[in-house]
This record gives sequence, structure tokens and C-alpha cells, in this order.
Amino acid sequence: QVQLVESGGGLAQAGESLRLSCASSESIFTFNAMAWYRQAPGRQRELVASINNGGYTHYVDSVEGRFTISRDGAKNTVDLQMNSLKPEDTAVYYCAAGVGTIATMIPRYWGQGTQVTVSS
Repeated sequence: QVQLVESGGGLAQAGESLRLSCASSESIFTFNAMAWYRQAPGRQRELVASINNGGYTHYVDSVEGRFTISRDGAKNTVDLQMNSLKPEDTAVYYCAAGVGTIATMIPRYWGQGTQVTVSS
């Protein structure tokens, strides 16, 4: 069973930065794509950023230019650098591994989630 473990969530003020990390128990190249999703209270889970084996990335419009997804194949980790945070970025962030393209990824495995709270 694949395990994905997130770390790095926490509290931040608007304009600050946080970095999330996801450690996979299997090689990240086992999957077509790795991604970060988020779910705010009362809202559906949404794809935030994804990266495929070729290194191509995809971002939701609301984070384009502020968030950066990256990977380390040697460590089997996928990180999400979040800059210029806004209160609307507040959510539980989930790491996912799956199939499909970076824009239409189908998650097969999920992490347990990490809370990110941004105050104004």
C-alpha cells in the first residue's frame, strides 16, 4: 500500500510563505502524476498544482505565480512552495498520486492532509 505523508502546514499571515512536503513510500515515478489538492470548509476538494514524470506542471488560476510545485526523485518527495499567501488559501492540503494528465489527474492515493491557515 502506497503511503503519502505530508508535512509543513501551519499558521501564516497574509503575504508570508509556507512550504509543504509530501514523502512517498514508493518512487514518485511510479505514478503518472503527483499533485497537491486542498479543501476549505464547506467547499469541494480542488486541484491546486500537479507535476508529471516529465516535469511539466499545472496550477489552478488562483495560485498561478504564487505557488510552485517541485519534486525530488532521489528523496521521493513532492513539495509545494506557497508564497504571497492569502486568507483564501486557508484549507486542508492533501498530497495525491495518480494517473492521467496534469490537468485531469485521477488520484489513486491520498495523504492524510495538513492544515494551512492564513490570517489577514
